[in-house]
Amino acid sequence: MERLRIKGFLETSFLDWPGKVAAVLFLPRCNFRCPFCHNHELCLQPDRFKDIPLGHILYRLEEFRGWVDGVCVTGGEPTLHRGLGRLLERLKAMGLGVKLDTNGSRPEVLKGLLEEGLLDHVAMDVKAPLEESSYSQAAGVPVDLEKIRRSIELLMEGGVDYTFRITVVPGLHSEEDILRLAAQLRGAKGLKLQNFNPQDPMDPSFKGIQPWTEERLKELQAQVDEAIKV
Repeated sequence: MERLRIKGFLETSFLDWPGKVAAVLFLPRCNFRCPFCHNHELCLQPDRFKDIPLGHILYRLEEFRGWVDGVCVTGGEPTLHRGLGRLLERLKAMGLGVKLDTNGSRPEVLKGLLEEGLLDHVAMDVKAPLEESSYSQAAGVPVDLEKIRRSIELLMEGGVDYTFRITVVPGLHSEEDILRLAAQLRGAKGLKLQNFNPQDPMDPSFKGIQPWTEERLKELQAQVDEAIKV
């Protein structure tokens, strides 16, 4: 694990934690190489971004007390960083809620944060159906699926509010793939479908991929909602 460095700070967002006003902290680097990733500079070339001092962030959050409900910690992959727990402790001590965005590849870190009561919501990006070939293709690297499954289990055990989500990429995912994943997550609170954005993906060849229409995605979301129910 590397030392914690903060490369981005959004003081207020109405989108990153649905139903809440949240500040957003961006941590660099990732152990995945998803070809559709739009934050690839933060993952691959984090030194292009200046470090933002934690003291400045805490000062600004104090100024927003009573307005900001919590902080979303995203990346990159936040669980790669030493000091993540200490950061979350500082945020919780200010009376702020904490939402963590993660790819679920480090369940031991997730488990520790949950046990310490440092998380109020976890959004886990599930990349594909839980099968070696499709998952590794979507993640851009070989993935230990047992770790992904363990993170899913930890969240479904009910200790914290959570969201599973998948970015739907034509060519990587078919409707059958998405419904198969929904069946694999049966009993979960839900699976949120996000549309692929071709504007600036990690793999330039993905710029030519046409995203699904919002209508088609909405129809599939309804099928997923039904398939995931117990």
